[in-house]
Amino acid sequence: MKKNILIIGAGGVAQVVAHKCAQNNDILGDLHIASRTEAKCKAILASIKEKNAFKIKGVFKTHTLDAMNVAATTALIRKTKAQIVLNVGSAFLNMAVLSACIEAKAAYIDTAIHEDPFQVCEPPPWYSNYEWPRREECKKASITAVLGIGFDPGVVNAYAALARDDYFDCIDEIDIIDVNTGSHGRWFATNFDPEINFREFTGQVLSWQNRQWTANQMFEIRKDWDLPVVGTRTTYMTGHDEIHSLSQNLDVPNIRFWMGFGKRYINVFTVLNNLGLLSEKPVKTAEGLEVIPLKVVKAVLPNPASLAPDYIGNTCIGDLIKGRKNSKPREVFIYNIADHGEAYAETGAQGISYTAGVPAVAAALLIAKGEWDVKTMVNVEELPPHPFLALLNRMGLPTRIREGKNDKPLTFF
Repeated sequence: MKKNILIIGAGGVAQVVAHKCAQNNDILGDLHIASRTEAKCKAILASIKEKNAFKIKGVFKTHTLDAMNVAATTALIRKTKAQIVLNVGSAFLNMAVLSACIEAKAAYIDTAIHEDPFQVCEPPPWYSNYEWPRREECKKASITAVLGIGFDPGVVNAYAALARDDYFDCIDEIDIIDVNTGSHGRWFATNFDPEINFREFTGQVLSWQNRQWTANQMFEIRKDWDLPVVGTRTTYMTGHDEIHSLSQNLDVPNIRFWMGFGKRYINVFTVLNNLGLLSEKPVKTAEGLEVIPLKVVKAVLPNPASLAPDYIGNTCIGDLIKGRKNSKPREVFIYNIADHGEAYAETGAQGISYTAGVPAVAAALLIAKGEWDVKTMVNVEELPPHPFLALLNRMGLPTRIREGKNDKPLTFF
Protein backbone atom coordinates (compact mmCIF):
# COMPACT_ATOMS: atom_id res chain seq x y z
CA MET A 1 0.00 0.00 0.00
CA LYS A 2 1.26 3.46 -0.91
CA LYS A 3 1.47 5.96 1.96
CA ASN A 4 2.05 9.68 2.48
CA ILE A 5 0.56 12.48 0.39
CA LEU A 6 1.98 15.74 -0.92
CA ILE A 7 -0.65 18.28 -2.00
CA ILE A 8 0.66 21.02 -4.29
CA GLY A 9 -1.48 24.18 -4.37
CA ALA A 10 -3.40 26.20 -1.80
CA GLY A 11 -6.52 27.42 -3.58
CA GLY A 12 -10.14 26.33 -3.25
CA VAL A 13 -9.60 22.85 -4.72
CA ALA A 14 -6.61 22.30 -2.42
CA GLN A 15 -8.82 23.29 0.51
CA VAL A 16 -11.20 20.44 -0.35
CA VAL A 17 -8.40 17.99 -1.11
CA ALA A 18 -6.71 18.71 2.21
CA HIS A 19 -9.94 18.21 4.18
CA LYS A 20 -10.74 14.95 2.39
CA CYS A 21 -7.19 13.66 2.84
CA ALA A 22 -7.45 14.40 6.56
CA GLN A 23 -10.74 12.49 6.69
CA ASN A 24 -8.93 9.49 5.19
CA ASN A 25 -5.48 9.77 6.80
CA ASP A 26 -5.85 6.29 8.28
CA ILE A 27 -5.23 5.04 4.72
CA LEU A 28 -3.24 7.91 3.20
CA GLY A 29 -0.73 8.31 6.04
CA ASP A 30 1.27 11.50 6.62
CA LEU A 31 -0.05 14.57 4.83
CA HIS A 32 1.86 17.58 3.48
CA ILE A 33 0.71 20.67 1.59
CA ALA A 34 2.95 23.11 -0.28
CA SER A 35 2.62 26.33 -2.27
CA ARG A 36 4.59 29.49 -2.98
CA THR A 37 2.72 31.18 -0.12
CA GLU A 38 2.98 28.95 2.93
CA ALA A 39 0.54 31.18 4.84
CA LYS A 40 -2.25 29.91 2.58
CA CYS A 41 -1.28 26.32 3.44
CA LYS A 42 -1.32 27.17 7.15
CA ALA A 43 -4.81 28.66 6.79
CA ILE A 44 -6.04 25.43 5.21
CA LEU A 45 -4.49 23.39 7.99
CA ALA A 46 -6.13 25.66 10.58
CA SER A 47 -9.50 25.06 8.92
CA ILE A 48 -8.98 21.29 9.12
CA LYS A 49 -8.12 21.51 12.80
CA GLU A 50 -11.10 23.78 13.48
CA LYS A 51 -13.45 21.24 11.92
CA ASN A 52 -11.65 18.32 13.58
CA ALA A 53 -11.52 16.63 10.20
CA PHE A 54 -8.78 14.09 10.94
CA LYS A 55 -9.82 10.44 10.86
CA ILE A 56 -6.96 9.52 13.20
CA LYS A 57 -4.24 11.49 14.92
CA GLY A 58 -1.43 12.02 12.44
CA VAL A 59 1.03 14.28 10.64
CA PHE A 60 -0.04 17.24 8.50
CA LYS A 61 2.72 19.73 7.68
CA THR A 62 2.96 22.84 5.48
CA HIS A 63 5.81 23.84 3.15
CA THR A 64 6.93 26.68 0.89
CA LEU A 65 7.51 25.55 -2.71
CA ASP A 66 7.92 26.96 -6.19
CA ALA A 67 6.53 23.95 -8.04
CA MET A 68 7.97 25.16 -11.35
CA ASN A 69 11.35 24.28 -9.86
CA VAL A 70 11.62 20.57 -10.65
CA ALA A 71 14.66 20.03 -8.42
CA ALA A 72 12.97 21.67 -5.43
CA THR A 73 9.77 19.68 -5.95
CA THR A 74 11.73 16.45 -6.29
CA ALA A 75 13.60 17.23 -3.08
CA LEU A 76 10.35 17.93 -1.21
CA ILE A 77 8.78 14.67 -2.41
CA ARG A 78 11.81 12.80 -1.11
CA LYS A 79 11.96 14.77 2.13
CA THR A 80 8.30 14.09 2.94
CA LYS A 81 8.55 10.48 1.69
CA ALA A 82 5.37 11.15 -0.28
CA GLN A 83 4.37 8.26 -2.52
CA ILE A 84 1.42 10.11 -4.06
CA VAL A 85 1.45 13.74 -5.25
CA LEU A 86 -1.85 15.56 -5.72
CA ASN A 87 -1.17 18.45 -8.09
CA VAL A 88 -4.06 20.89 -7.62
CA GLY A 89 -2.14 24.08 -8.34
CA SER A 90 -2.27 25.99 -11.63
CA ALA A 91 -2.46 23.94 -14.83
CA PHE A 92 0.79 25.68 -15.83
CA LEU A 93 2.59 23.50 -13.25
CA ASN A 94 1.64 20.08 -14.58
CA MET A 95 4.70 19.16 -16.61
CA ALA A 96 7.14 20.39 -13.94
CA VAL A 97 5.38 18.45 -11.18
CA LEU A 98 5.13 15.35 -13.38
CA SER A 99 8.88 15.54 -14.01
CA ALA A 100 9.52 15.67 -10.28
CA CYS A 101 7.25 12.68 -9.69
CA ILE A 102 9.05 10.64 -12.35
CA GLU A 103 12.41 11.54 -10.81
CA ALA A 104 11.27 10.79 -7.24
CA LYS A 105 9.21 7.70 -8.21
CA ALA A 106 5.93 9.06 -6.80
CA ALA A 107 2.43 8.60 -8.23
CA TYR A 108 1.04 11.71 -9.94
CA ILE A 109 -2.54 13.05 -9.97
CA ASP A 110 -3.88 16.23 -11.57
CA THR A 111 -7.33 17.68 -12.25
CA ALA A 112 -6.90 19.51 -15.57
CA ILE A 113 -4.89 19.42 -18.77
CA HIS A 114 -1.47 21.11 -18.90
CA GLU A 115 -1.36 24.62 -20.34
CA ASP A 116 1.47 26.69 -21.76
CA PRO A 117 1.06 30.30 -20.49
CA PHE A 118 1.72 31.66 -23.98
CA GLN A 119 -0.44 29.24 -25.98
CA VAL A 120 -4.25 29.15 -26.15
CA CYS A 121 -6.34 26.45 -27.85
CA GLU A 122 -3.52 24.29 -29.17
CA PRO A 123 -4.11 21.59 -31.84
CA PRO A 124 -6.40 18.72 -30.79
CA PRO A 125 -6.31 16.31 -29.12
CA TRP A 126 -4.82 18.52 -26.40
CA TYR A 127 -3.37 15.65 -24.35
CA SER A 128 -1.08 14.80 -27.25
CA ASN A 129 0.68 18.16 -26.94
CA TYR A 130 2.23 17.57 -23.49
CA GLU A 131 0.94 14.63 -21.46
CA TRP A 132 0.73 11.63 -23.77
CA PRO A 133 4.28 11.98 -25.19
CA ARG A 134 5.47 11.31 -21.63
CA ARG A 135 3.55 8.08 -21.15
CA GLU A 136 6.65 5.96 -21.84
CA GLU A 137 8.61 7.89 -19.20
CA CYS A 138 5.96 7.00 -16.61
CA LYS A 139 5.88 3.38 -17.70
CA LYS A 140 9.66 3.10 -17.63
CA ALA A 141 9.76 4.64 -14.14
CA SER A 142 6.81 2.39 -13.04
CA ILE A 143 4.83 5.35 -11.74
CA THR A 144 1.09 5.83 -11.98
CA ALA A 145 -0.03 9.14 -13.48
CA VAL A 146 -3.80 9.73 -13.49
CA LEU A 147 -4.71 12.68 -15.67
CA GLY A 148 -7.68 14.99 -15.27
CA ILE A 149 -9.35 13.53 -12.20
CA GLY A 150 -11.55 16.43 -11.16
CA PHE A 151 -15.23 16.30 -12.02
CA ASP A 152 -15.06 17.49 -15.61
CA PRO A 153 -12.64 16.17 -16.66
CA GLY A 154 -12.66 13.19 -14.32
CA VAL A 155 -15.97 11.94 -13.02
CA VAL A 156 -17.67 12.56 -16.37
CA ASN A 157 -15.02 10.33 -17.97
CA ALA A 158 -15.90 7.61 -15.46
CA TYR A 159 -19.60 8.08 -16.27
CA ALA A 160 -18.77 7.49 -19.95
CA ALA A 161 -16.80 4.35 -19.06
CA LEU A 162 -19.68 3.12 -16.89
CA ALA A 163 -22.12 3.63 -19.75
CA ARG A 164 -19.82 1.77 -22.14
CA ASP A 165 -19.39 -1.16 -19.73
CA ASP A 166 -22.89 -1.50 -18.25
CA TYR A 167 -25.54 0.31 -20.28
CA PHE A 168 -24.76 0.19 -24.00
CA ASP A 169 -23.62 -2.15 -26.73
CA CYS A 170 -22.67 0.88 -28.81
CA ILE A 171 -22.69 4.61 -28.04
CA ASP A 172 -23.54 7.22 -30.67
CA GLU A 173 -23.46 10.45 -28.68
CA ILE A 174 -22.10 11.79 -25.39
CA ASP A 175 -23.19 15.27 -24.35
CA ILE A 176 -21.41 16.40 -21.21
CA ILE A 177 -23.50 19.05 -19.45
CA ASP A 178 -22.19 21.35 -16.70
CA VAL A 179 -24.62 23.76 -15.06
CA ASN A 180 -24.09 25.84 -11.93
CA THR A 181 -27.22 27.52 -10.56
CA GLY A 182 -25.46 28.86 -7.49
CA SER A 183 -25.33 32.50 -6.43
CA HIS A 184 -22.38 34.06 -4.59
CA GLY A 185 -23.65 37.63 -4.28
CA ARG A 186 -20.78 39.30 -6.18
CA TRP A 187 -21.46 41.49 -9.19
CA PHE A 188 -19.00 39.41 -11.23
CA ALA A 189 -16.57 36.62 -10.36
CA THR A 190 -15.29 33.37 -11.84
CA ASN A 191 -15.74 30.10 -9.95
CA PHE A 192 -12.10 29.08 -10.37
CA ASP A 193 -8.82 30.77 -11.35
CA PRO A 194 -9.92 33.65 -13.65
CA GLU A 195 -6.86 33.22 -15.86
CA ILE A 196 -7.61 29.54 -16.54
CA ASN A 197 -11.35 30.23 -16.75
CA PHE A 198 -11.10 32.86 -19.46
CA ARG A 199 -8.43 30.96 -21.42
CA GLU A 200 -10.92 28.10 -21.87
CA PHE A 201 -13.19 30.31 -23.95
CA THR A 202 -10.98 32.70 -25.93
CA GLY A 203 -9.99 30.17 -28.60
CA GLN A 204 -12.06 28.03 -30.93
CA VAL A 205 -14.73 25.71 -29.60
CA LEU A 206 -13.56 22.21 -30.49
CA SER A 207 -15.99 19.28 -30.45
CA TRP A 208 -15.81 15.71 -31.75
CA GLN A 209 -18.51 15.20 -34.36
CA ASN A 210 -18.81 12.50 -37.03
CA ARG A 211 -15.44 11.18 -35.83
CA GLN A 212 -13.59 14.38 -36.62
CA TRP A 213 -12.72 17.67 -34.94
CA THR A 214 -15.24 20.43 -35.57
CA ALA A 215 -14.54 24.10 -34.82
CA ASN A 216 -17.07 26.74 -33.78
CA GLN A 217 -16.97 30.11 -32.06
CA MET A 218 -17.70 30.64 -28.37
CA PHE A 219 -21.42 31.26 -27.66
CA GLU A 220 -22.26 30.31 -31.26
CA ILE A 221 -24.26 27.15 -30.45
CA ARG A 222 -26.86 27.26 -27.70
CA LYS A 223 -29.03 24.50 -26.27
CA ASP A 224 -31.57 24.34 -23.43
CA TRP A 225 -31.73 21.21 -21.25
CA ASP A 226 -34.38 20.02 -18.78
CA LEU A 227 -32.20 18.86 -15.87
CA PRO A 228 -32.87 17.24 -12.50
CA VAL A 229 -33.20 19.61 -9.51
CA VAL A 230 -31.98 22.73 -11.36
CA GLY A 231 -34.71 22.69 -14.04
CA THR A 232 -34.47 24.01 -17.60
CA ARG A 233 -31.14 25.71 -18.20
CA THR A 234 -29.43 27.38 -21.15
CA THR A 235 -25.98 26.11 -22.11
CA TYR A 236 -23.46 26.81 -24.84
CA MET A 237 -21.22 24.33 -26.60
CA THR A 238 -17.59 24.86 -25.73
CA GLY A 239 -14.33 22.96 -25.87
CA HIS A 240 -13.13 21.04 -22.82
CA ASP A 241 -10.41 18.65 -21.67
CA GLU A 242 -12.38 15.43 -21.53
CA ILE A 243 -13.42 15.54 -25.19
CA HIS A 244 -9.76 15.19 -26.13
CA SER A 245 -9.21 11.89 -24.35
CA LEU A 246 -12.69 10.37 -24.74
CA SER A 247 -12.55 10.91 -28.50
CA GLN A 248 -9.37 8.82 -28.67
CA ASN A 249 -10.15 6.18 -26.03
CA LEU A 250 -13.84 5.46 -26.71
CA ASP A 251 -15.36 4.41 -30.00
CA VAL A 252 -17.97 7.19 -30.01
CA PRO A 253 -18.60 9.33 -33.12
CA ASN A 254 -20.02 12.41 -31.34
CA ILE A 255 -18.77 13.96 -28.09
CA ARG A 256 -19.70 17.51 -27.07
CA PHE A 257 -19.35 19.67 -23.97
CA TRP A 258 -22.01 22.14 -22.82
CA MET A 259 -21.65 24.73 -20.07
CA GLY A 260 -24.22 27.06 -18.56
CA PHE A 261 -23.53 30.81 -18.70
CA GLY A 262 -25.60 33.73 -17.45
CA LYS A 263 -26.15 36.88 -19.51
CA ARG A 264 -23.83 38.90 -17.28
CA TYR A 265 -20.93 36.50 -17.78
CA ILE A 266 -21.42 36.56 -21.55
CA ASN A 267 -21.58 40.37 -21.62
CA VAL A 268 -18.49 40.84 -19.42
CA PHE A 269 -16.52 38.20 -21.31
CA THR A 270 -17.44 39.71 -24.68
CA VAL A 271 -16.43 43.24 -23.68
CA LEU A 272 -13.14 42.13 -22.10
CA ASN A 273 -12.31 39.92 -25.08
CA ASN A 274 -13.15 42.60 -27.65
CA LEU A 275 -10.95 45.10 -25.80
CA GLY A 276 -8.03 42.66 -25.79
CA LEU A 277 -8.05 42.37 -22.01
CA LEU A 278 -8.18 38.56 -22.12
CA SER A 279 -4.95 38.30 -24.11
CA GLU A 280 -2.07 36.24 -22.74
CA LYS A 281 0.41 38.29 -24.80
CA PRO A 282 2.42 41.05 -23.04
CA VAL A 283 1.72 44.71 -23.84
CA LYS A 284 3.45 47.92 -22.74
CA THR A 285 1.68 50.75 -20.95
CA ALA A 286 2.32 54.41 -21.80
CA GLU A 287 4.76 54.44 -18.90
CA GLY A 288 6.77 51.59 -20.42
CA LEU A 289 5.54 48.96 -17.94
CA GLU A 290 5.12 45.51 -19.51
CA VAL A 291 1.93 43.74 -18.40
CA ILE A 292 -0.13 40.75 -19.49
CA PRO A 293 -3.76 41.94 -19.82
CA LEU A 294 -5.26 38.63 -18.65
CA LYS A 295 -3.18 38.69 -15.47
CA VAL A 296 -4.34 42.25 -14.75
CA VAL A 297 -7.97 41.14 -15.10
CA LYS A 298 -7.25 38.24 -12.75
CA ALA A 299 -5.70 40.60 -10.19
CA VAL A 300 -8.80 42.82 -9.96
CA LEU A 301 -11.39 40.04 -9.78
CA PRO A 302 -12.42 38.32 -6.51
CA ASN A 303 -10.39 35.32 -5.41
CA PRO A 304 -12.66 32.33 -6.19
CA ALA A 305 -12.00 30.89 -2.72
CA SER A 306 -13.49 34.06 -1.18
CA LEU A 307 -16.89 33.26 -2.73
CA ALA A 308 -17.48 30.20 -0.55
CA PRO A 309 -19.12 31.68 2.59
CA ASP A 310 -21.97 33.31 0.64
CA TYR A 311 -22.47 30.68 -2.06
CA ILE A 312 -25.91 29.03 -2.24
CA GLY A 313 -27.54 26.78 -4.83
CA ASN A 314 -26.57 23.67 -6.76
CA THR A 315 -24.43 22.30 -9.53
CA CYS A 316 -25.71 19.66 -11.95
CA ILE A 317 -23.04 17.90 -14.00
CA GLY A 318 -23.45 14.74 -16.01
CA ASP A 319 -23.34 12.79 -19.27
CA LEU A 320 -26.36 12.48 -21.53
CA ILE A 321 -25.59 9.34 -23.52
CA LYS A 322 -27.41 7.93 -26.53
CA GLY A 323 -26.84 4.61 -28.26
CA ARG A 324 -28.18 1.08 -28.47
CA LYS A 325 -28.58 -1.86 -26.11
CA ASN A 326 -29.80 -5.25 -27.31
CA SER A 327 -30.48 -3.65 -30.71
CA LYS A 328 -32.84 -1.07 -29.15
CA PRO A 329 -32.29 2.70 -28.85
CA ARG A 330 -31.34 3.82 -25.35
CA GLU A 331 -30.78 7.21 -23.68
CA VAL A 332 -29.53 7.77 -20.12
CA PHE A 333 -28.37 10.76 -18.11
CA ILE A 334 -25.73 9.86 -15.49
CA TYR A 335 -25.16 12.80 -13.17
CA ASN A 336 -24.44 14.35 -9.79
CA ILE A 337 -26.07 17.21 -7.88
CA ALA A 338 -23.82 19.12 -5.48
CA ASP A 339 -24.85 21.80 -2.98
CA HIS A 340 -22.63 24.86 -2.40
CA GLY A 341 -23.81 25.33 1.18
CA GLU A 342 -23.15 21.72 2.12
CA ALA A 343 -19.68 21.89 0.57
CA TYR A 344 -18.84 24.99 2.59
CA ALA A 345 -20.16 23.52 5.84
CA GLU A 346 -17.95 20.44 5.42
CA THR A 347 -14.76 21.87 3.93
CA GLY A 348 -14.93 25.67 3.92
CA ALA A 349 -14.98 25.69 0.09
CA GLN A 350 -17.69 26.28 -2.52
CA GLY A 351 -19.27 23.56 -4.63
CA ILE A 352 -17.12 24.02 -7.74
CA SER A 353 -14.00 23.39 -5.69
CA TYR A 354 -15.72 20.49 -3.93
CA THR A 355 -16.67 18.70 -7.14
CA ALA A 356 -13.09 19.05 -8.43
CA GLY A 357 -11.30 18.13 -5.20
CA VAL A 358 -13.18 15.09 -3.91
CA PRO A 359 -12.51 12.93 -7.02
CA ALA A 360 -8.77 13.59 -6.79
CA VAL A 361 -8.70 12.22 -3.24
CA ALA A 362 -10.79 9.22 -4.28
CA ALA A 363 -8.16 8.52 -6.94
CA ALA A 364 -5.41 8.81 -4.32
CA LEU A 365 -7.21 6.27 -2.14
CA LEU A 366 -7.54 3.83 -5.05
CA ILE A 367 -3.85 4.22 -5.90
CA ALA A 368 -2.90 3.81 -2.23
CA LYS A 369 -4.85 0.55 -2.04
CA GLY A 370 -3.50 -0.71 -5.36
CA GLU A 371 -6.76 -0.77 -7.35
CA TRP A 372 -5.68 2.10 -9.61
CA ASP A 373 -1.90 1.77 -9.20
CA VAL A 374 -1.34 0.87 -12.84
CA LYS A 375 2.34 1.98 -13.14
CA THR A 376 1.78 4.05 -16.28
CA MET A 377 -0.03 7.18 -17.49
CA VAL A 378 -3.81 6.91 -17.94
CA ASN A 379 -6.93 8.98 -18.42
CA VAL A 380 -9.88 8.18 -16.18
CA GLU A 381 -11.90 6.27 -18.79
CA GLU A 382 -9.06 3.74 -19.03
CA LEU A 383 -9.58 2.74 -15.38
CA PRO A 384 -12.39 0.63 -13.83
CA PRO A 385 -15.20 3.05 -12.93
CA HIS A 386 -17.04 1.01 -10.29
CA PRO A 387 -14.60 1.34 -7.36
CA PHE A 388 -14.14 5.05 -8.09
CA LEU A 389 -17.85 5.86 -8.25
CA ALA A 390 -18.49 3.71 -5.16
CA LEU A 391 -15.97 5.83 -3.25
CA LEU A 392 -17.56 9.05 -4.47
CA ASN A 393 -20.94 7.85 -3.23
CA ARG A 394 -19.46 7.59 0.26
CA MET A 395 -17.37 10.76 0.03
CA GLY A 396 -20.13 13.24 -0.83
CA LEU A 397 -20.60 13.07 -4.63
CA PRO A 398 -23.28 10.41 -5.20
CA THR A 399 -24.12 9.28 -8.73
CA ARG A 400 -27.67 9.18 -10.06
CA ILE A 401 -29.12 7.97 -13.36
CA ARG A 402 -32.21 9.18 -15.21
CA GLU A 403 -33.75 7.04 -17.94
CA GLY A 404 -37.14 8.14 -19.18
CA LYS A 405 -39.26 8.86 -16.10
CA ASN A 406 -37.08 6.67 -13.89
CA ASP A 407 -34.52 8.57 -11.79
CA LYS A 408 -32.58 6.74 -9.12
CA PRO A 409 -29.29 6.65 -7.23
CA LEU A 410 -26.67 4.20 -8.43
CA THR A 411 -25.05 1.79 -6.00
CA PHE A 412 -21.74 0.03 -6.52
CA PHE A 413 -20.26 -2.94 -4.75
